[in-house]
Amino acid sequence: MPVIKPTCVRDLKLRVNLADVISRVVALRKAGGSRLKGLCPFHNEKTPSFNVDSDKGYYKCFGCGKAGDAISFVRETEQLSFTEAVEALGQRYGIAIEYEEGSGPSREERSLRQELFDLHEQAAEHLHQAFRAQGAAGDFMRAYWVNDRKFSPELAEEFKIGAAGPDGGGLGAALFRRKYSEEALRQCGLFFIRDDAMMTVSALRPRFRGRLMIPIRDHQGRVVAFTARQTALTPEDDPAREAKYVNSPETPIFTKGHLLFNLDRARTAVGEGRPFVMVEGQLDALRCWSVGLKTAIAPQGTSITDGQLALLSRYRPEVECFFDSDSAGQKASLRLLPMALKAGIEVRFLTLSGDSKVDPDVLFLERGIAAYEEVRRGALSAMAFACRASLPSPSAASSEQRSRAAQAVLAIIAAAESEVSRAAFISEAAGHLQLPAAALQSDLRRLTSRAERAPARPQAPAAPPPARQGSVTPEHDLLRLLLHFEALGRPMSGAIPHDWIDQRQTEGVLLNRFLGELEGGTWPGRDHLDILVETDDEKALVASLLFDAPQLDDPFKVAREGIRKLRDRSLEPRIRQIELALAKGPSDFNDDSSSLLRELSDLQRQIRQAVTLTEAG
Repeated sequence: MPVIKPTCVRDLKLRVNLADVISRVVALRKAGGSRLKGLCPFHNEKTPSFNVDSDKGYYKCFGCGKAGDAISFVRETEQLSFTEAVEALGQRYGIAIEYEEGSGPSREERSLRQELFDLHEQAAEHLHQAFRAQGAAGDFMRAYWVNDRKFSPELAEEFKIGAAGPDGGGLGAALFRRKYSEEALRQCGLFFIRDDAMMTVSALRPRFRGRLMIPIRDHQGRVVAFTARQTALTPEDDPAREAKYVNSPETPIFTKGHLLFNLDRARTAVGEGRPFVMVEGQLDALRCWSVGLKTAIAPQGTSITDGQLALLSRYRPEVECFFDSDSAGQKASLRLLPMALKAGIEVRFLTLSGDSKVDPDVLFLERGIAAYEEVRRGALSAMAFACRASLPSPSAASSEQRSRAAQAVLAIIAAAESEVSRAAFISEAAGHLQLPAAALQSDLRRLTSRAERAPARPQAPAAPPPARQGSVTPEHDLLRLLLHFEALGRPMSGAIPHDWIDQRQTEGVLLNRFLGELEGGTWPGRDHLDILVETDDEKALVASLLFDAPQLDDPFKVAREGIRKLRDRSLEPRIRQIELALAKGPSDFNDDSSSLLRELSDLQRQIRQAVTLTEAG
């Protein structure tokens, strides 16, 4: 495997701005000084506890304990190895990566995921150039885009809209020439390939033919798949000829339930008074964008998932749902509602007054951005929408119809985790359903009680909670002191014997290793610890400890207390054992009594020496 030079890693971390790296994933806001804050990408939370310090080059979440630097952040969020993460940052920020001699990466050693990202970028560019090119396919697709779909050429440029000719447009040959691995070509989802086929250009049968190609990007802006729109050029022998839209299959870099179309752009536009606007399809989102509604996003189809909502909540826990007002759109809206409540997302439903049928694409095409303000005026709250969908005419409904509607609405309310939210929803629903709030509250208690009594499905053991980041062990405290007050290092290395340190925990391993480097005169300094920190746990602990400098009047006093704790823990049990043996008197003595006295004297000397050395430092 390729080995990156340590000097290159250090240089990369100095040159890359941590806030730039993290803001591709997390919406960050000023939190005083050089600090920035946002919702943690590693666990679900409603109150921001994820802190970034660009000056120090570290992040830390005070909710889940995750901490690290730019490289560890890319590793965690993009599921890359250390080498892959460094290479990705180098490519992203134009920094050349240097390898130890003879260990540079070959194509065979490249990560399949990284190769697939690169392959999709090349595919998107090839298809976009085909859209722009003069010729039968390009001319047809541009005319379809402008005349049939009523989109501008500028929008096609901005989103890199592509064209796949009736024969596939030569995409297979173009990618084959770039010498992508057989595994990448088989798993990219752009071709049909027989399992036993020898890898040649002719073996790459294009999945998309005669279709308008819309690149799908993940929330970091990387092309990971395509949506292909049927046109008059789609050949009769296309296996999916009758499908208006065909998506890429799921691949190692594309899971449709984990992605929202246009989130990479929309996440930078949301803010106070500017919630996400969720529409059904990619072309709906493109129409919104074209008229100036920059917060529009779309799922892959109408199947909303918990993962998509968790992704949204990182940036803004507010969504306006603007699905078509047909039956499919309404059902999708009802599926979304309980998941949104569970995720702590405030959701409203956009609609026109009266019984008008709403198609966002047509509406914005005809009326522009002004239509957005019109539908916002008629927006329904979560409970208003749920009650209207369950009981359109409460005044004319029978008791049985109201009861069934109430049960449907209560099942939605039960998804909310906050008791305060549930109480507010009950009060609002009671008004819409024309039922007593007390009766609904009683039914909700019975509903949740039955759910709690139901036998739980077997689940995998829960992951242990993260270790508490505080004064847990003396090793933890002394390691923190060493990293922030390096002048303590040499006195500590002389004052603490290695066998006093408990190395069953990460902080003990690191303290022992660092003191050894200080003792031998090879300590590289806290800004160059990469060569001493080996495992992911060690890197995370160092990052966590470096994030916050302790405010101490007398660091040496704190160090002495930490060393005293190590000493007491290591020596006091043995001292008490020897003193007890000696206290039993001469009749119980044997020839070992003199050795016990010598051992006791040595232990007492160690205690005195530890105090003296610390004070001398």
